[in-house]
Amino acid sequence: MGFKLKIRFLHKWLGLISGLIVFIVSITGCIFCFHDEIKDITRKEWRLVEPQNKPFILPSFLQEKVKKILPTYKSSMVAYYGRNRSAIVYVYSDTENRYLYFNPYTGKVLRVEDPESDFFMIVEYIHLYLLLPDYIGKHIIGGATIIFILLLISGIIQWWPKRRIDIKRSFSVKWSARWRRVNYDWHNTSGFYITIIAVIIAITGLTFTYDWVGNGIYKGFNFGGDKNTEIKAPVIDTTKFDINTSAAIDRALIQTMLKNPKSEMFYVMLPQKKGDIINTGAYPHSLRFDHQSNYYFHPYRGELIQSVPYDSKSLGLKVVEMNYGIHTGQILNLPGKIVAFIVSLIAAALPVTGFVIWYGRRKKSCKKIKA
Repeated sequence: MGFKLKIRFLHKWLGLISGLIVFIVSITGCIFCFHDEIKDITRKEWRLVEPQNKPFILPSFLQEKVKKILPTYKSSMVAYYGRNRSAIVYVYSDTENRYLYFNPYTGKVLRVEDPESDFFMIVEYIHLYLLLPDYIGKHIIGGATIIFILLLISGIIQWWPKRRIDIKRSFSVKWSARWRRVNYDWHNTSGFYITIIAVIIAITGLTFTYDWVGNGIYKGFNFGGDKNTEIKAPVIDTTKFDINTSAAIDRALIQTMLKNPKSEMFYVMLPQKKGDIINTGAYPHSLRFDHQSNYYFHPYRGELIQSVPYDSKSLGLKVVEMNYGIHTGQILNLPGKIVAFIVSLIAAALPVTGFVIWYGRRKKSCKKIKA
């Protein structure tokens, strides 16, 4: 068996094994691409607010309102998504989570949301875990993603023209041919055109499943090093204070905003137990989760313990923190999302067109055997 025949055999069986999962992951990725834009249109009553020339309501005030609405729940994070967007307090109980939307200028409650019933959250869970327990689903998705990368590489090897005269034909679809030939050409050419971007999307997707992928990206751009050492949070002496304070949380947010006056989006991670520090972040753009600066504050006094502005981070960490934006196309705003959508849609079509090719050849072989 020649080299290309071996590659074809590998490509065929890997495709049949992973095709359905690749289709599901790709199509849910398409749906999720524009979730922010769609929600801004369909849920603007509680996602968008009229911007005002006044400071945001402090997180301690929002926490107190949460306690009155959901007294048995505990707050984990307060996020301010932009001057024209609602603030969200993320809360949890022993069995479930809730998102509470507030007007960031008045403190008015706009919405109490159950994320598990949200359409786009369900789509995201299918994309990440196939709605299975995360410790099972993520490995199925991760395995299928690795196979998909191998399929793209083996597909390029198969597609690569042997003769110069075949090069032009390999880059186009013969639309005037019979539908099986059109399907074959489309499978080959579309796979070729999306390969580079699809591989990037697949690799960045693997970081949500396997830590070693993110660590590898970090080391690759830094030529070594340990990501966990760079992102390690400071430790404080818990014997020197009794409780966490709301005033400390407010001071932490105020200091973060003063250090980043041009940033549009902020969050405050709230201490859950004694010894947990306050972690805050600032992002230059609303709904863009990259280029962030991070700060760590004392949970009792609210004083700054450690400052990690974006410019001080290593190249490897900067790239790792851009992972979500690269994976979703968000890093390039709307044009990037359009590209990610188109590539994901074509990726979803590849298992379908590939199956048609396999089934057609199999049917043809059966007819020859009978003859």
